Amino acid sequence: MEPENDTRISEFLLLGFSEKPELQPFLFGLFLSLYLVTIFGNLLIILVFSSDSHLHTPMYFFLANLSFVDICFTSTTIPKLLVNIQTQRKVITYKSCIMQMYFFILFIGLDNFLLTVMAFDRFMAICHPLHYTVIMNPRLCALLVLVSWIMSALHSLLESLMVLQLSFCTALEIPHFFCELNQMIQLACSDTFLNDLVMYCATLLLVGGPLAGVLYSYSKIISSIRGISSAQGKHKAFSTCASHLSVVSLFYCTGLGVYLSSDSPQSSHSSAAASVMYTVVTPMLNPFIYSLRNKDIKKALTVFFRGKP
Repeated sequence: MEPENDTRISEFLLLGFSEKPELQPFLFGLFLSLYLVTIFGNLLIILVFSSDSHLHTPMYFFLANLSFVDICFTSTTIPKLLVNIQTQRKVITYKSCIMQMYFFILFIGLDNFLLTVMAFDRFMAICHPLHYTVIMNPRLCALLVLVSWIMSALHSLLESLMVLQLSFCTALEIPHFFCELNQMIQLACSDTFLNDLVMYCATLLLVGGPLAGVLYSYSKIISSIRGISSAQGKHKAFSTCASHLSVVSLFYCTGLGVYLSSDSPQSSHSSAAASVMYTVVTPMLNPFIYSLRNKDIKKALTVFFRGKP
Protein backbone atom coordinates (compact mmCIF):
# COMPACT_ATOMS: atom_id res chain seq x y z
CA MET A 1 0.00 0.00 0.00
CA GLU A 2 1.42 3.37 -1.05
CA PRO A 3 2.05 5.90 1.74
CA GLU A 4 -0.38 8.77 1.68
CA ASN A 5 0.91 12.19 0.75
CA ASP A 6 0.37 14.94 3.31
CA THR A 7 1.83 18.40 2.90
CA ARG A 8 0.31 19.61 6.19
CA ILE A 9 2.17 17.38 8.57
CA SER A 10 1.74 18.38 12.21
CA GLU A 11 4.39 16.25 13.94
CA PHE A 12 7.23 13.75 13.64
CA LEU A 13 8.47 10.95 15.89
CA LEU A 14 12.11 11.03 17.02
CA LEU A 15 13.02 7.38 17.60
CA GLY A 16 16.22 8.18 19.51
CA PHE A 17 18.51 5.39 20.67
CA SER A 18 16.55 2.65 22.39
CA GLU A 19 12.96 1.88 23.33
CA LYS A 20 13.92 -0.43 26.23
CA PRO A 21 12.43 1.05 29.44
CA GLU A 22 15.31 -0.18 31.60
CA LEU A 23 17.80 1.90 29.56
CA GLN A 24 15.91 5.19 29.82
CA PRO A 25 17.19 6.26 33.29
CA PHE A 26 20.76 5.49 32.21
CA LEU A 27 20.39 7.48 28.96
CA PHE A 28 18.78 10.39 30.79
CA GLY A 29 21.57 10.52 33.39
CA LEU A 30 24.28 10.16 30.75
CA PHE A 31 23.04 12.95 28.48
CA LEU A 32 22.15 15.25 31.36
CA SER A 33 25.69 14.86 32.74
CA LEU A 34 27.30 15.43 29.33
CA TYR A 35 25.10 18.48 28.73
CA LEU A 36 25.85 20.08 32.10
CA VAL A 37 29.60 19.52 31.71
CA THR A 38 29.45 21.04 28.22
CA ILE A 39 27.58 24.13 29.44
CA PHE A 40 29.80 24.59 32.48
CA GLY A 41 33.09 24.08 30.60
CA ASN A 42 32.28 26.42 27.72
CA LEU A 43 30.69 29.03 29.97
CA LEU A 44 33.83 28.99 32.09
CA ILE A 45 35.98 29.73 29.03
CA ILE A 46 33.75 32.72 28.19
CA LEU A 47 33.85 34.05 31.77
CA VAL A 48 37.63 33.67 32.01
CA PHE A 49 38.11 35.46 28.68
CA SER A 50 35.84 38.31 29.80
CA SER A 51 37.48 38.74 33.19
CA ASP A 52 41.17 38.49 32.23
CA SER A 53 42.53 41.33 30.07
CA HIS A 54 45.63 39.25 29.22
CA LEU A 55 43.39 36.97 27.17
CA HIS A 56 41.98 39.80 25.04
CA THR A 57 43.84 38.63 21.95
CA PRO A 58 42.50 37.33 18.61
CA MET A 59 43.10 33.66 19.49
CA TYR A 60 41.09 33.81 22.73
CA PHE A 61 38.45 36.07 21.19
CA PHE A 62 37.76 33.34 18.61
CA LEU A 63 37.89 30.67 21.33
CA ALA A 64 35.27 32.53 23.41
CA ASN A 65 33.04 32.74 20.32
CA LEU A 66 33.57 29.02 19.67
CA SER A 67 32.54 28.26 23.27
CA PHE A 68 29.37 30.35 22.91
CA VAL A 69 28.49 28.56 19.65
CA ASP A 70 29.14 25.16 21.25
CA ILE A 71 26.72 25.99 24.08
CA CYS A 72 24.06 26.94 21.53
CA PHE A 73 24.88 23.95 19.32
CA THR A 74 24.42 21.43 22.15
CA SER A 75 21.32 23.23 23.44
CA THR A 76 19.66 22.79 20.05
CA THR A 77 19.31 19.02 20.44
CA ILE A 78 20.00 17.74 23.97
CA PRO A 79 17.22 19.49 25.99
CA LYS A 80 14.57 18.07 23.62
CA LEU A 81 16.19 14.62 23.88
CA LEU A 82 16.10 14.81 27.70
CA VAL A 83 12.42 15.84 27.65
CA ASN A 84 11.57 12.95 25.31
CA ILE A 85 13.39 10.43 27.52
CA GLN A 86 11.80 11.75 30.72
CA THR A 87 8.23 11.96 29.39
CA GLN A 88 8.50 8.83 27.19
CA ARG A 89 7.01 10.91 24.36
CA LYS A 90 8.98 11.06 21.13
CA VAL A 91 6.79 13.59 19.37
CA ILE A 92 8.17 16.82 17.93
CA THR A 93 5.91 19.24 16.07
CA TYR A 94 6.57 20.09 12.44
CA LYS A 95 7.43 23.72 13.25
CA SER A 96 9.73 22.71 16.10
CA CYS A 97 11.44 20.19 13.86
CA ILE A 98 12.13 22.78 11.17
CA MET A 99 13.39 25.24 13.78
CA GLN A 100 15.65 22.62 15.36
CA MET A 101 17.05 21.72 11.95
CA TYR A 102 17.64 25.41 11.14
CA PHE A 103 19.58 26.10 14.34
CA PHE A 104 21.49 22.83 14.11
CA ILE A 105 22.74 23.68 10.61
CA LEU A 106 23.45 27.26 11.73
CA PHE A 107 25.63 26.32 14.70
CA ILE A 108 27.48 23.41 13.12
CA GLY A 109 28.29 25.73 10.21
CA LEU A 110 29.55 28.34 12.66
CA ASP A 111 31.76 25.72 14.35
CA ASN A 112 33.21 24.90 10.96
CA PHE A 113 33.89 28.54 10.00
CA LEU A 114 35.28 29.53 13.40
CA LEU A 115 37.75 26.64 13.38
CA THR A 116 38.90 27.83 9.95
CA VAL A 117 39.27 31.42 11.18
CA MET A 118 41.28 30.15 14.15
CA ALA A 119 43.56 28.23 11.78
CA PHE A 120 44.11 31.45 9.82
CA ASP A 121 44.91 33.24 13.08
CA ARG A 122 47.58 30.64 13.95
CA PHE A 123 48.93 30.86 10.40
CA MET A 124 49.37 34.62 10.73
CA ALA A 125 50.90 34.35 14.22
CA ILE A 126 53.51 31.75 13.25
CA CYS A 127 54.22 32.51 9.59
CA HIS A 128 53.94 36.33 9.72
CA PRO A 129 54.67 37.30 13.35
CA LEU A 130 55.91 40.82 12.51
CA HIS A 131 52.64 41.73 10.78
CA TYR A 132 50.35 39.75 13.10
CA THR A 133 49.17 42.56 15.40
CA VAL A 134 48.61 44.90 12.44
CA ILE A 135 46.64 42.44 10.32
CA MET A 136 44.72 40.64 13.09
CA ASN A 137 43.29 43.85 14.54
CA PRO A 138 39.98 43.91 16.50
CA ARG A 139 38.07 45.19 13.48
CA LEU A 140 39.17 42.29 11.24
CA CYS A 141 38.50 39.75 14.01
CA ALA A 142 34.97 41.05 14.50
CA LEU A 143 34.44 41.08 10.72
CA LEU A 144 35.57 37.46 10.38
CA VAL A 145 33.12 36.37 13.08
CA LEU A 146 30.31 38.44 11.52
CA VAL A 147 30.91 36.94 8.07
CA SER A 148 30.87 33.46 9.64
CA TRP A 149 27.47 34.19 11.18
CA ILE A 150 26.05 35.60 7.94
CA MET A 151 27.25 32.69 5.78
CA SER A 152 26.00 30.10 8.27
CA ALA A 153 22.64 31.83 8.65
CA LEU A 154 22.11 32.08 4.87
CA HIS A 155 23.06 28.44 4.34
CA SER A 156 20.78 27.28 7.16
CA LEU A 157 17.92 29.41 5.84
CA LEU A 158 18.34 27.99 2.33
CA GLU A 159 18.31 24.38 3.53
CA SER A 160 15.28 25.00 5.76
CA LEU A 161 13.29 26.71 2.99
CA MET A 162 14.09 23.81 0.67
CA VAL A 163 12.72 21.32 3.22
CA LEU A 164 9.57 23.44 3.64
CA GLN A 165 8.83 22.82 -0.05
CA LEU A 166 8.69 19.05 0.47
CA SER A 167 5.60 16.97 1.10
CA PHE A 168 5.85 14.10 3.56
CA CYS A 169 4.40 10.63 3.89
CA THR A 170 2.32 9.36 6.80
CA ALA A 171 5.26 7.25 8.03
CA LEU A 172 6.97 10.07 9.90
CA GLU A 173 9.44 8.26 12.11
CA ILE A 174 12.89 9.87 12.19
CA PRO A 175 15.53 7.25 13.19
CA HIS A 176 17.53 9.86 15.06
CA PHE A 177 17.40 11.90 18.28
CA PHE A 178 16.99 15.23 16.45
CA CYS A 179 15.67 16.54 13.14
CA GLU A 180 18.69 15.92 10.95
CA LEU A 181 18.59 17.34 7.41
CA ASN A 182 19.43 14.14 5.54
CA GLN A 183 16.84 12.13 7.51
CA MET A 184 14.19 14.75 6.76
CA ILE A 185 14.89 14.59 3.04
CA GLN A 186 14.72 10.78 3.07
CA LEU A 187 11.25 10.93 4.66
CA ALA A 188 9.81 13.10 1.88
CA CYS A 189 7.37 11.67 -0.66
CA SER A 190 7.97 14.42 -3.22
CA ASP A 191 10.96 14.76 -5.52
CA THR A 192 14.13 15.54 -3.52
CA PHE A 193 16.58 16.06 -6.39
CA LEU A 194 17.01 19.80 -5.73
CA ASN A 195 17.36 19.21 -1.99
CA ASP A 196 20.05 16.58 -2.53
CA LEU A 197 21.83 18.81 -5.05
CA VAL A 198 21.82 21.83 -2.69
CA MET A 199 22.90 19.68 0.27
CA TYR A 200 25.85 18.09 -1.56
CA CYS A 201 26.95 21.37 -3.18
CA ALA A 202 26.77 23.15 0.18
CA THR A 203 28.79 20.37 1.79
CA LEU A 204 31.41 20.61 -0.93
CA LEU A 205 31.69 24.41 -0.71
CA LEU A 206 31.04 25.13 2.97
CA VAL A 207 32.83 22.12 4.44
CA GLY A 208 35.37 21.29 1.75
CA GLY A 209 36.40 24.95 1.35
CA PRO A 210 37.09 25.64 5.05
CA LEU A 211 38.77 22.24 5.43
CA ALA A 212 41.07 23.09 2.52
CA GLY A 213 41.82 26.42 4.24
CA VAL A 214 42.70 24.62 7.49
CA LEU A 215 44.96 22.14 5.67
CA TYR A 216 46.69 24.95 3.75
CA SER A 217 47.24 26.96 6.94
CA TYR A 218 48.77 24.02 8.76
CA SER A 219 50.93 23.04 5.80
CA LYS A 220 52.43 26.55 5.94
CA ILE A 221 52.69 26.41 9.74
CA ILE A 222 54.55 23.09 9.64
CA SER A 223 56.86 24.43 6.94
CA SER A 224 57.62 27.52 9.08
CA ILE A 225 58.20 25.43 12.22
CA ARG A 226 60.62 23.17 10.35
CA GLY A 227 62.59 26.27 9.39
CA ILE A 228 63.16 27.23 13.04
CA SER A 229 66.69 26.24 14.07
CA SER A 230 66.33 25.71 17.84
CA ALA A 231 64.35 22.84 19.36
CA GLN A 232 62.94 25.19 21.99
CA GLY A 233 61.69 27.57 19.31
CA LYS A 234 60.02 24.71 17.45
CA HIS A 235 58.32 23.49 20.62
CA LYS A 236 57.08 26.99 21.51
CA ALA A 237 55.71 27.58 18.00
CA PHE A 238 53.95 24.21 17.87
CA SER A 239 52.51 24.56 21.39
CA THR A 240 50.60 27.69 20.32
CA CYS A 241 48.54 25.70 17.79
CA ALA A 242 48.52 22.19 19.35
CA SER A 243 45.17 22.72 21.11
CA HIS A 244 43.48 24.06 17.99
CA LEU A 245 44.87 21.20 15.90
CA SER A 246 43.44 18.72 18.42
CA VAL A 247 39.99 20.36 18.27
CA VAL A 248 40.03 20.51 14.45
CA SER A 249 41.01 16.83 14.22
CA LEU A 250 38.24 15.86 16.65
CA PHE A 251 35.62 17.91 14.80
CA TYR A 252 36.36 16.69 11.28
CA CYS A 253 37.11 13.08 12.25
CA THR A 254 33.83 12.69 14.16
CA GLY A 255 31.97 14.36 11.29
CA LEU A 256 33.56 11.93 8.83
CA GLY A 257 32.65 9.05 11.14
CA VAL A 258 29.00 10.11 11.14
CA TYR A 259 29.01 10.42 7.34
CA LEU A 260 30.46 6.92 6.91
CA SER A 261 28.13 5.35 9.50
CA SER A 262 25.06 6.84 7.77
CA ASP A 263 26.15 5.67 4.34
CA SER A 264 24.23 2.39 4.58
CA PRO A 265 20.45 2.59 5.13
CA GLN A 266 20.37 -0.19 7.76
CA SER A 267 22.69 1.67 10.12
CA SER A 268 20.37 4.47 11.24
CA HIS A 269 20.82 3.74 14.96
CA SER A 270 24.60 3.56 14.62
CA SER A 271 24.45 6.90 12.79
CA ALA A 272 22.49 8.42 15.69
CA ALA A 273 25.02 7.03 18.17
CA ALA A 274 27.92 8.37 16.08
CA SER A 275 26.23 11.79 15.93
CA VAL A 276 26.60 12.03 19.70
CA MET A 277 30.35 12.43 19.14
CA TYR A 278 30.11 15.76 17.31
CA THR A 279 26.86 17.05 18.84
CA VAL A 280 27.80 16.43 22.49
CA VAL A 281 31.25 14.96 23.05
CA THR A 282 33.24 17.35 20.84
CA PRO A 283 31.70 20.56 22.32
CA MET A 284 32.24 19.06 25.80
CA LEU A 285 35.91 18.26 25.20
CA ASN A 286 36.88 21.58 23.55
CA PRO A 287 37.25 23.57 26.82
CA PHE A 288 39.27 20.75 28.42
CA ILE A 289 41.60 20.50 25.43
CA TYR A 290 42.31 24.23 25.55
CA SER A 291 42.57 24.50 29.34
CA LEU A 292 44.80 21.44 29.78
CA ARG A 293 47.21 22.30 26.97
CA ASN A 294 47.35 26.08 27.32
CA LYS A 295 49.41 27.87 29.97
CA ASP A 296 47.55 31.18 29.54
CA ILE A 297 44.18 29.52 30.14
CA LYS A 298 45.55 27.60 33.14
CA LYS A 299 46.89 30.79 34.67
CA ALA A 300 43.66 32.68 34.01
CA LEU A 301 41.61 29.87 35.56
CA THR A 302 43.81 29.96 38.67
CA VAL A 303 43.27 33.71 38.99
CA PHE A 304 39.55 33.34 38.32
CA PHE A 305 38.99 30.78 41.09
CA ARG A 306 41.51 32.01 43.64
CA GLY A 307 40.99 35.70 43.00
CA LYS A 308 44.72 36.48 42.90
CA PRO A 309 47.60 36.07 40.37
